[in-house]
Amino acid sequence: MAEKKFTGPAVEVNKVSFNYDKLKALDELSLQVPTGISFGLLGPNGAGKTTLIRVLVGLLSPKTGSVQILGQKPSRKSAHLIGYMPQLHSIYSELSVRQNVDFFARVYLLSDKQERAKRVEETIRLVGLWERRDDAVLKLSGGMKQRVSLACAIVHNPPLLFLDEPTVGLDPELRVSFWEHFTGLTRQGVTIIISSHTMDDAAHCNRLAFMRDGKVIAQGSPDELQEAVGKPLATLEDAFLYFIHRKEGASA
Repeated sequence: MAEKKFTGPAVEVNKVSFNYDKLKALDELSLQVPTGISFGLLGPNGAGKTTLIRVLVGLLSPKTGSVQILGQKPSRKSAHLIGYMPQLHSIYSELSVRQNVDFFARVYLLSDKQERAKRVEETIRLVGLWERRDDAVLKLSGGMKQRVSLACAIVHNPPLLFLDEPTVGLDPELRVSFWEHFTGLTRQGVTIIISSHTMDDAAHCNRLAFMRDGKVIAQGSPDELQEAVGKPLATLEDAFLYFIHRKEGASA
């Protein structure tokens, strides 16, 4: 979907730390995300997932370390290269579905009126809300609001997409629909970084980073992480607990 193919790592994080006053949210965290995959940040609440995403999209500046997205430092100049779906909706309840998506299309510099109208319609149809396009967002269910938020994040066809807990509160059918769409995007070369604390989301990702206390405690594909446990039929939950205990044992 990107106008230009980028061949390097989509994201590079090198020893990044960030504090909220005395609370250390990120602790010399490093990771690298290849292009064209779905990469999951998995961990409990407070692990640092949302803080890391906010650093990656340029909303926060790391206290130490460095970050690159698509070969450049996050900034306003690179904003059009990314889509960001925050955990808390940034859509406007009084506006209609179409008005919200059109607003974000303008924010992402889709200035040609005809092209913008085309993209807005295509995106609203893609998330299955065309029949509700003129309804105010405040009239929609929670799942529909999630779909509007996703549409606002992808309307400009970004090559890099950040999704912060995008499936929270969704029913199983809608969750499946979201993941079918995410998989379709990666097949087109889009890189997706998704934060979650559910094993269901994690199982859909090409690669995962287990996070705890602002650090990455393990990385790999879901299969690789499960195999590391060393017992038959190990789940991702087993793998997460295994790496926690291994880390605690190493630091004891």
